[in-house]
Amino acid sequence: MSVINTEIKPFKATAYQNGEFIEISDADLKGKWSVFVFYPADFTFVCPTELEDLALNYEEFKKLGVEIYSVSTDTHFSHKAWHDTSDAIGKIQYPMIGDPTHEISKNFEILRPSGLADRGTFIIDPEGVIQSIEITAEGIGRDALELLRKVKAAQYVAAHPGEVCPAKWKEGEKTLKPSLDLVGKI
Repeated sequence: MSVINTEIKPFKATAYQNGEFIEISDADLKGKWSVFVFYPADFTFVCPTELEDLALNYEEFKKLGVEIYSVSTDTHFSHKAWHDTSDAIGKIQYPMIGDPTHEISKNFEILRPSGLADRGTFIIDPEGVIQSIEITAEGIGRDALELLRKVKAAQYVAAHPGEVCPAKWKEGEKTLKPSLDLVGKI
């Protein structure tokens, strides 16, 4: 059962951000766009490349009113240690949520039987509804710029009811208005 178009479930967790431990809950997501980026584990190989890519593009997400949350089943203490020892992870300014109880990973249906989270990305609208999901295999890294494009498309569709964004749509390009007149003409 997919969680697409469902409201996120309640959660509370501790995150590491900018030298501090902070509390994060589902209530913090309400009223703004959010992206949850699940990854298998701290101190691994593909994960730091993805999280650094997000860190390097974080300001672009913030300009769109989007908060990034990285999540793994490691603790917030592990996130701090990784942040303090890795050049790539040291660039992160967004919250790094620890999910050692697996509550959040289970809520998003991203938990593996091994107890690690899959590599999954969720775009969540201001009402707390999941608008996009991407899950990749262990060895396939994600691209922050492609995620940014998807966020812009989700925001556009939310702001323009009745319009949809076609494949490879970029901000400012033509959208579609599904109707009977359009059937068979694409």
